[in-house]
Amino acid sequence: MITVTKVGLRFGAKKLFEDVNVMFTEGNCYGVIGANGAGKTTFMKILSGEIEPNEGDVSIKPGKRMAVLKQNHFEFDEFVVRDTVIMGHKRLYDIMKEKDEIYEKADFTDEDGIRASELEADFAELDGWNAESNAEKLLNGLGLDEELFEKKMKDLKGSEKVKVLLAQALFGTPDVLLLDEPTNHLDFRAINWLEEFLLDYPNTVIVISHDRHFLNKICTHMLDIDFQKATLYTGNYDFWYESSQLALRMAKDQNKKKEEKILELQKFIERFSANASKSKQATSRKKLLEKITLDDIKPSSRKYPFVGFTPEREAGKDILTVDGISKTINGVKVLDNISFNLNKGDKIVVLGKDELAQTTLFRILMGEIEPDSGTYKWGVTTTRDYLPKDNHQYFDGVELNMIDWLRQFSKDQSESFVRGFLGKMLFSNEEPLKKVNVLSGGEKVRCMFSKLMLSGANVLMLDEPTNHLDLESIQAVNDGLVAFKGTMLFTSHDHQFINTIANRVIEITPKGVFDKQVSFDEFLGNDEYQKRIQEMYQ
Repeated sequence: MITVTKVGLRFGAKKLFEDVNVMFTEGNCYGVIGANGAGKTTFMKILSGEIEPNEGDVSIKPGKRMAVLKQNHFEFDEFVVRDTVIMGHKRLYDIMKEKDEIYEKADFTDEDGIRASELEADFAELDGWNAESNAEKLLNGLGLDEELFEKKMKDLKGSEKVKVLLAQALFGTPDVLLLDEPTNHLDFRAINWLEEFLLDYPNTVIVISHDRHFLNKICTHMLDIDFQKATLYTGNYDFWYESSQLALRMAKDQNKKKEEKILELQKFIERFSANASKSKQATSRKKLLEKITLDDIKPSSRKYPFVGFTPEREAGKDILTVDGISKTINGVKVLDNISFNLNKGDKIVVLGKDELAQTTLFRILMGEIEPDSGTYKWGVTTTRDYLPKDNHQYFDGVELNMIDWLRQFSKDQSESFVRGFLGKMLFSNEEPLKKVNVLSGGEKVRCMFSKLMLSGANVLMLDEPTNHLDLESIQAVNDGLVAFKGTMLFTSHDHQFINTIANRVIEITPKGVFDKQVSFDEFLGNDEYQKRIQEMYQ
């Protein structure tokens, strides 16, 4: 369907890719992975034609249509939502507009009649009569209210625009679908709908995502950008990750005979084949996995940070009591009579359609802002630390290097001690001498985790802790929080992250709090829970 032949790309002296050869075929979903800076988004731009490679070429079969998820949220501000979705199929939209213009003419000529007839034939062939209803089905599936369909894009919230642009990319079943971080700003119900949509998708899908559950659910193949190459692997993200770790262990064990390594590989393949997703792709994926040989799996060059939290002291039984907290922000009541108890050992994920509600609650509990009404009380044995979603106050205008910045939060002021915590987050050699005000978003979050590890807190509050992190850092944070012996409140849009950490779910709704001691998968899969949630939003 789409073929990449001997593609190479350089930016000045920096080489991103060299001699990349890969073929993307119909009916498969490809996840593009690689460390931050490896060039995932750049590679997608080469596929879409937005960037020309220095060498090689990209070809798509003649007559095939490609759709790309747009990143400019203001591009369609003057268009109605429904029309914006239909614009995803440019030829169909152009026919609709030209047809309407002809019919609106006051002096309708014979030539206009002939042209209108030609357009009507093309319109019918492209399923134009169902265009509006098909657009609405996509918008409904992504959770947009029907009252928004006739509004202009400029009148929508940012999260609503994201859904419209995603519906635009999906509209008309393009032959090749390029999606860069399609789950960003989607709620879990919309993500679940998108997963099911892509599982049924008959054509070629190429996707970048930091959501491991999403990649595991939909992908038949992983395209790993590493060593300035792009290497195609059969299977989903977990298979790629575990096979690369297996290859690393095999490479280190020089004394193990090849026969023993092959046996270990066979057991690994059998386990993954048996546990394959129950999706429509599972059968073909299983057949492909069984063909893999020892030479097909290779260790990755990527390094994984270490994240570990050791409380300085154990908390007592009394952790936190929240009683009737309400708060209005810019005239909108985001918290309304919120009450719950946080118990020792709880790892609570806080959910809600309005992300401002969760952030506001966390800021109140950390003493950054006051509630309009209600109270909260922390237990006397608790020590807290907080990872905010917006960390600019820690870095903007700060002229300190990383060592001196982290030293502010450390009892031990020695450089070697502080460097040790930065080293855990892969800041080594001269990197810790960089000024913190010039760090990337991901580097700032890694600095914040160094600070959190230093704190020795027995209660952690984390607001979207995986934002800006690559998959390797997300995996490290995930492992560290699973092992954490203290108590947590956190928010996240990462399904696997939540499901492996949370033992309790709190969802803030306009009509109160849903609070249940369940795993995240149980919460999502239980019809009774979902019915109650829907009633609370109505």
